[in-house]
Amino acid sequence: MVSENSDAQGGDTTALALKILVAGGFGVGKTTLVGAVSEIRPLRTEELLSEAGQLVDDTDGVDQKVTTTVAMDFGRITIRSGLSLYLFGTPGQDRFWFLWDELSQGALGAVVLADTRRLEDCFPAVDYFEHRHIPFVVAVNCFVGARSYGAHDVSRALDLDQGTPVVLCDARDRDSGKEVLIRLVEYAGRMHTARLLDSVG
Repeated sequence: MVSENSDAQGGDTTALALKILVAGGFGVGKTTLVGAVSEIRPLRTEELLSEAGQLVDDTDGVDQKVTTTVAMDFGRITIRSGLSLYLFGTPGQDRFWFLWDELSQGALGAVVLADTRRLEDCFPAVDYFEHRHIPFVVAVNCFVGARSYGAHDVSRALDLDQGTPVVLCDARDRDSGKEVLIRLVEYAGRMHTARLLDSVG
């Protein structure tokens, strides 16, 4: 979370920048979501999938995928005047999870992208954020041809804590992605406020 005091006329305005993670399994649409909503050209650290990687990367269900994120994606979106989100897309494969601890430092919350065709792939991300008490929403990326499930069904299948939001989205669509981020900011704000009140109560 970063605050910046700046104004073209030299006045005092406070700009708030919040750090958000975009996580989930391999090939679920994290890079696509960051790229769709970012108002700057997103930073990507993608490399071509190699034959050596086939031994460790599970590409079942994402056979058309030819690249993979090896560090992170980065983008920025202004939600409203004075409020910007810095988006950090995490790598999806097990071998890059050591980067998650660094990326999660100072994060307000996270979006866990889910694909109902491979719902089990987002379990590690759900567990990660639950254990570290980082607020998150589950965003079901509605792929063409995938069977549709309601938010309640997904919540039950993932055994989410009561109140954890589940939203349906299209990671390719800017407005859809922005709605997911707004839901996360609202939810994380409520969670942080509740914790603050508990700590002083």
